[in-house]
Order: sequence, then structure tokens, then C-alpha cells
Amino acid sequence: MVPMLYPLLRQFFFALDPEVAHGIGMTGVELLRATGASCLLASPVPPDPVSVMGLSFPNPVGLAAGLDKNGEHVDALAALGFGFIEIGTVTPRPQPGNPRPRMFRIPDRQAIINRMGFNNDGVDRLLANVAAARFPRQGGVLGINIGKNFDTPIERAADDYLFCLERVYGAASYVAVNISSPNTRNLRDLQQDAALDSLLGSLKVAQARLADRHGRYVPLALKIAPDLDESQVRAIADLLRRHRIDAVIATNTTVTRVGVEGRPHADEAGGLSGAPLLALSTAIVRQLAVALAGELPIIGVGGIMSGADAAARIAAGASLVQFYTGFIYRGPDLVGEAAAAIARQRQA
Repeated sequence: MVPMLYPLLRQFFFALDPEVAHGIGMTGVELLRATGASCLLASPVPPDPVSVMGLSFPNPVGLAAGLDKNGEHVDALAALGFGFIEIGTVTPRPQPGNPRPRMFRIPDRQAIINRMGFNNDGVDRLLANVAAARFPRQGGVLGINIGKNFDTPIERAADDYLFCLERVYGAASYVAVNISSPNTRNLRDLQQDAALDSLLGSLKVAQARLADRHGRYVPLALKIAPDLDESQVRAIADLLRRHRIDAVIATNTTVTRVGVEGRPHADEAGGLSGAPLLALSTAIVRQLAVALAGELPIIGVGGIMSGADAAARIAAGASLVQFYTGFIYRGPDLVGEAAAAIARQRQA
């Protein structure tokens, strides 16, 4: 019943504007949780505990940032079996994001192009939502993804990241630093050597100070783009090791259009996600795995649309996986499928 139900729902959702469909879908997920009926959409997820970044995950399959930007649906999403939930990207101040329309489906390629632009209600609203959620209080692993406001000059970007880190530290299991969205002007400039070196140094100083204040260490993960060459990947890996960053999330969306050429909406500005990103993101994970030589874990995200994709990402060098677009196209059943595929691979 579970694999058959979501494709019918998807036909309804895909007839709507993507953002309208998102709002209705999240309302539906909340209703299923409230009535104890989440099992109607999600198959049971096999336990497959793993320890990464010093945190204990019940399974290695997580929800990527972007689906729940304001942390409004943490408990409902956790009920679908995710081993961890990442919310955000959140910025210091609320901002509306880019003008609509700003999200476009390419169904025959299982892809989405978005130029959302970090639309969110600000860090204080996110923290109020997290405080009301049961999942983190019950030991669930909750990542909070932080970014900069669109109108903060790039040379002052560190101020926004440090502000958000200070605010979310006490509520997060780990903090993801998003410097790789293509939809905030100049943001990816922070991946360049000198800028990244400075940012990571500032974040690690703040992390040490906050660990002393809160009496617990909250790991930092850096989220990078897929549109990097091997020399850039090696340079980033060197900085991650030097600054003792706790993990790297690979990857964000791509500005390339390989795999969707000539399709409706393919020329829209924004980041491409979904199946066309699979090979590119997996290649970055492989390059990171070689460059890092096991010194810090990799969280693999991008193009995961099946259990086989998830297992392949682990085989490429990731310790955990996440998806967002796969969740839109495949539904909650992908969580259990991915967890089962990874568990079988580990037992083989």
C-alpha cells in the first residue's frame, strides 16, 4: 500500500505550483503525525545505528536542509523514519527570498531547479519552533543549517555566520555552514582559499568558546558546491583538516544543466537538484574521500533517488546520506528503502 499511495498523491501535488504543493504537503504530514497515521506513507525503517561526528544516529539516512527552513515540522518529518533532520537554511534576520516563481520541476528528469534565496523567518523564529518540538528533547539528531542575509556584504558574511552559530548552538546537535547556495549573490566566493580559511578560523574560535559556555561540544559541518574542480576540492579538504572541522556535506545544487538540456524550465536561473546531480555529487564525494583520507566524515547529498543511489554514496566514501528532491519524487518510502540498502551493503 505504501509504495502505491504516494505516486497517486504526487499526481495531485505536481498539478499545483511547487510552493503551494509544498505547503499542502507539509500540512498533510503534520496531520498524519497527529493521527498516528504516518505509516500510511512511510514503510518501517530498519535500525542501523552509526556514530558520526561523535553523535549517535539510529540510521544513516537524513533529510537535507531546505524542506523545513523554519523548523516548523520537525516532529512530523521525524515520524517518517529519518535518522536525522537538518533544518534551515536560517539567516540572522527574516527575509522573503527571491521573487516568485522560484521553483520549477522537470518531472521527466526527476529534477528541480530552485532559486529560493534563503527565504526564512529568521533565527529567533526557528529557535522558537525547535523549542516546541519533541524530537530533539527525545534524543533525535537535529542539524541546523546557517547562512547569511542577502543584503549583508560578502566581506561581512562571517558576522552573520557567527551570529547564527551563537544563537543556535544550544539547540543543535550539529551546525551546518552553508557557503554553497548559488542563489545568494557572491556566496560561493566564500569557498575560495583565503575567504574560507578566515571563515573557518573564526567559526572554530567561536565553537570552542561556546562549548565552554554550554558544557557540550556541537560539531560543525561545511556544505560545499558540486561545481568544483579537483584542485578546489583538495584545497577545501586541506582547510577542513587544518581547522579540524567535524564534517563536510557534499553537495549543494549545481549551476550546470547537464541532463536537462532542452527540457522545459531548464534555462531558469537557480540550482539544479535531483537525478541529474547524482554523478556530479558522487564524484565530489569520491574526491573528498581521497583528499581527506578518513580524517573527517562526509555527508553525501545530491541526486539520491533510490536505495541503490544511497548505498553507492556510502560506497563512494560518505558516512551518512541526505536527500530532499528524492523525497519530493519518491515520497517517504525512500527513507526505509535507502536505510535498508545501506544496511545490506554493510552486512555484505
